[in-house]
Amino acid sequence: MKQNLILCSILLALAGCSGEPEATKEASVKVEGERAILAEPDKAAFLKVAVVERDKGSTLRLPGRLVWNEEKTVRVFPQLAGRVQSIAVDVGGAVKAGQLLAVLSSPDYGQAQADARKARADAQVAVQALERNRQLREAGVVAEKDWQQAEAGAIGAKAEADRANRRLAGLGGDSDGSYALKSPLAGIVVERNLNPGMEFRPEQAAAPLFVVTDPASLWIQLDAGEADLANLKKGEPLFVESKQYPGERFTGVIRHVADFVDPTSRTIKVRGEVPNAERRLKGEMFVNAQVELPATSALLVPAAAVFLLGDKRYVFVDEGAGRYLRQLVDAGSERDGWIEVRSGVKEGDKVVTEGNLHLLKFFKPTAGSEKQASR
Repeated sequence: MKQNLILCSILLALAGCSGEPEATKEASVKVEGERAILAEPDKAAFLKVAVVERDKGSTLRLPGRLVWNEEKTVRVFPQLAGRVQSIAVDVGGAVKAGQLLAVLSSPDYGQAQADARKARADAQVAVQALERNRQLREAGVVAEKDWQQAEAGAIGAKAEADRANRRLAGLGGDSDGSYALKSPLAGIVVERNLNPGMEFRPEQAAAPLFVVTDPASLWIQLDAGEADLANLKKGEPLFVESKQYPGERFTGVIRHVADFVDPTSRTIKVRGEVPNAERRLKGEMFVNAQVELPATSALLVPAAAVFLLGDKRYVFVDEGAGRYLRQLVDAGSERDGWIEVRSGVKEGDKVVTEGNLHLLKFFKPTAGSEKQASR
């Protein structure tokens, strides 16, 4: 009897298993053409959207480096070989135009002095000879040919004396034979590369003996991308920020935009000028430059909304009621987390910024989309 009861239980269990399987649940997302449709729109919390907006203006940020203003900087190199006798200024010292920097002992300068003295003497003798020949010519004693030779000799001697004097004056030496290095302009000595007793020759490749500049004005060197070229124009203002002065901005102006693109880095060299009357900014300081861009009619979407499929870019447009349109767009470059869209969407559209790749996986691969989809 007990065995019959067990047998009946087994038969009933087998009969229950032989029933039809439970109906398959409706898919959560279905695709109709270029649209992904959610079966339960109220459960789309995993999707985040943003509104397509007009460009309200932005800030272009570029890394930069401060350097000396080359229009107000001079690097003093020796023109003659010699030995340092004395140094008149030190780094950080203010100098005036023509002020003595250092005194050098130079045999070459002594030779230049001797050449100048000889040239002046020769010129004086030639002038005296010319005067004698003039008197004799007027008396009819000297032939015209001899007069012309004397006149040519006097002119040549005077020219040689002028040349020697100009060279001597350009060297800046003194009458005692020492060679004086003088500052060509007023400013601050920011670099000194000589010591007493040092010997040097002008043909040797070496650093300048002195660098004198006016640090009240600095240049800023920037590397800009090709896409930023239209926003960088000579005369436009820029603002400089430094981590040494958090929260402060220094105003400058763009002075030059290069006419070529660096073939390696694909960047464009931009030079600006920054007033520095208080000398708070320093040469070779790394800074960030900001260029304020005005509002335009361009449409902008968050960069997270745009994804790459094959060699084209798309967004998902929220049409409401759980319907999301995969829309091809003509997108530009990214700046500050936003991308300009030239076609494909209109102002006020809502685009998916989070979860768009989840929607994309429900679409069948299409021709030309061999590359992996990515943002």
